[in-house]
Amino acid sequence: MKKIFVLVAIVLGLYRLQAQERKLVWADEFDGNELNQDHWSLIVGDGCPQLCGWGNDELQVYTDQNHRIENGMLYIKAEREGEYYTSTRINTKGKKALQYGRFEVRAKLAVGKGVWPAFWLLGTNIDQVGWPLCGEIDVLEYVGRSPQEIFTSLHTKAGHGDYASTKTTRIENIEEGFHTYTADWTKDQITFYVDGQKVYTFAPKDKSQEVWPFNQPFYLLVNLAVGGDFGGKEVDHTVFPQEFVIDYIRVYQ
Repeated sequence: MKKIFVLVAIVLGLYRLQAQERKLVWADEFDGNELNQDHWSLIVGDGCPQLCGWGNDELQVYTDQNHRIENGMLYIKAEREGEYYTSTRINTKGKKALQYGRFEVRAKLAVGKGVWPAFWLLGTNIDQVGWPLCGEIDVLEYVGRSPQEIFTSLHTKAGHGDYASTKTTRIENIEEGFHTYTADWTKDQITFYVDGQKVYTFAPKDKSQEVWPFNQPFYLLVNLAVGGDFGGKEVDHTVFPQEFVIDYIRVYQ
């Protein structure tokens, strides 16, 4: 048992040392009184007419009222309002995009059957080539129908949706308190971590656009969805309201 503790300490030490060797190039600590408009855009609506249900048959309507900045944190609230749900979605499209680096979020999950909090990235060429050819990096996904599980995924033309390159990691009590979720993205591979522990690496030899669209800048997204193809068709309306709480988002290069 002692050897196991020593090994864990070494791994965590190497992870922290690697992070320290990089430079912080972008961050939002959510220290102000309102969302930083230089960083983020609020996305509103249900995705219609171009992408009704946001491409996943999701149930929520995004508004500009379901979030707040308080005590140095971003709170995104999903609420049930009559026969529909409201929530918040933000992104840095047109404001900040980055290529390669360590993308890190410290967050406390919203929980309950039907909730779907996420921190993810999309290729900046999405308007030209569409999804999934633009590529998608899901640093954190959690769905309430699968307690104690974290999903880290990559969507490409060669593998997306149900066929995405993905890893499901079971973590006991992940719903309790804050945890750190990381994607370390280089020109050759993308490695995912939860609380400093490596959970998945994607490193294909084939670097064609269909397999590896990750050779361009990506922008950042944060949202709390409800239901949908992945979030689950069955929603427990008694769990609402639910909040997805983000302490910070940092990018190191």
